[in-house]
Amino acid sequence: MSRTDVSADTTPFFSDDNEGEGPTDNGVVSPQPEEEESASGVSDRRAKVTVIVLCYINLLNYMDRFTVAGVLPDIEQFFSISDGKSGLLQTVFICSYMFLAPLFGYLGDRCNRKSIMCVGIFFWSLVTLASSFIDFANAYGLILSRYFLLCFKHFWALLLTRGLVGVGEASYSTIAPTIIADLFIKETRTNMLSIFYFAIPVGSGLGYIVGSKVNDVAGDWHWALRVTPGLGLLAVFLLFFVVQEPKRGAIEARPEHTLHRTSWMMDIKALCRNPSFILSTFGFTTVAFVTGSLALWAPAFLFRAGVFTGEKQPCLKVPCDNSDSVIFGIITVVTGILGVASGVQVSKKLRTRTPRADPLVCAAGLLLAAPFLYLSIMFAQASTVATYVFIFLGETFLSMNWAVVADMLLYVVIPTRRSTAEAFQIVLSHLLGDAISPYLIGVVSDSIKKSDSYMWEFRSLQMSLLLCSFVAVGGGAFFLATALFIEQDRHLAENYVPSDDAPIIVPKRGRSTKVPVSSVLI
Repeated sequence: MSRTDVSADTTPFFSDDNEGEGPTDNGVVSPQPEEEESASGVSDRRAKVTVIVLCYINLLNYMDRFTVAGVLPDIEQFFSISDGKSGLLQTVFICSYMFLAPLFGYLGDRCNRKSIMCVGIFFWSLVTLASSFIDFANAYGLILSRYFLLCFKHFWALLLTRGLVGVGEASYSTIAPTIIADLFIKETRTNMLSIFYFAIPVGSGLGYIVGSKVNDVAGDWHWALRVTPGLGLLAVFLLFFVVQEPKRGAIEARPEHTLHRTSWMMDIKALCRNPSFILSTFGFTTVAFVTGSLALWAPAFLFRAGVFTGEKQPCLKVPCDNSDSVIFGIITVVTGILGVASGVQVSKKLRTRTPRADPLVCAAGLLLAAPFLYLSIMFAQASTVATYVFIFLGETFLSMNWAVVADMLLYVVIPTRRSTAEAFQIVLSHLLGDAISPYLIGVVSDSIKKSDSYMWEFRSLQMSLLLCSFVAVGGGAFFLATALFIEQDRHLAENYVPSDDAPIIVPKRGRSTKVPVSSVLI
């Protein structure tokens, strides 16, 4: 992992390995100073720009995901659907994302990651644009639209297109963290991951804000879905021309051996025998459950609370009052920045005292979030200000998990299994987390509701959302259990050597010699 000792000041911004040669005074070509390049094969400047591009795309993904939540009252009114069907909008998206994640995880460990992301995000942009034309003919009465968009007249069409949007996020979320892992190590990697995961709350908050504001200006929720497709095509352009594929594991590989890919089944078996990975994944599943529930239902719940207390008028025709979506979006942005930053900083300081810092910080975040989320739900009918304060505190503590959980996964799993590990975590956390939580909350709300009065619309959703607080406590317990194994599993991953079926290749005099070594698979 040696670096060249030449200054990078005279190098072009995006120089490659073979660049930097120029003629001398006598016409003879002599090497010019090159930009300092790490073992990953990517210069330091380009690595940082790559993180910026990946952050932009991550922000865009979450912005698109929560644009629907920002205009949910309008969609409910437009299609005349129940809470259960409203929850399906998030569920079908998460399900497609979840089921496709293993495929992209498999490809991400074996194929060019940049190409996979380009194709996935391009497809996601097209499908998102198509979802904005649902019932376009009925809304505008355009004659040609009645012929070409006949199939886009029903709620099922919106569910279908929102489900296909999951393709883009699956192709990106399983791969992007592994690229960052191959560009940086140790504290620098943690800092870059924290920047990357800032995009989750910021993008989520922008989704609420942009969705509700565009809806207010255009007077139609369809236009809220037409903002991100153009930005998605820009993301494809940046990926193709700016991002450079780093060498897998080169920046942290020991010089005496080279890691080799094993079969997918062997990767899965090794991950299942990694207690830190499994327990932290279950812990992150509870985070996904709570955030998925709040992401879809919090603005609608706050709106119903306002109607119940008489502060707002009920939504009888579109566009509805989406001011709660804007406020909740701003809270999500601010709490996300504070939560991610505080989680990383507390973890870094605590590491000087204990190697179990990361799971302990995650556990503390969930256990502290639980009571504040409970209070925010119970105070909704009494004080709007108190409700927003408790939501602010609860989401801040909840956001402490994002970057820390990602960092844990990367250092307890070897480089050639990281995309598969990301996919495994995505599948499990979404299968038991935000794939079912929005729909579950909606179904429970419908089952509790005794009448169609405004009081019961509020009460039923209030009772069902209380489930989030108890799930958060369970997540804290999973992270506490992770703390028991994290030190040992990190040591095994950092000192991993292949076993008999994954031989070490030792370069010697131009030849490769297989040296079987038995070890514990991580």
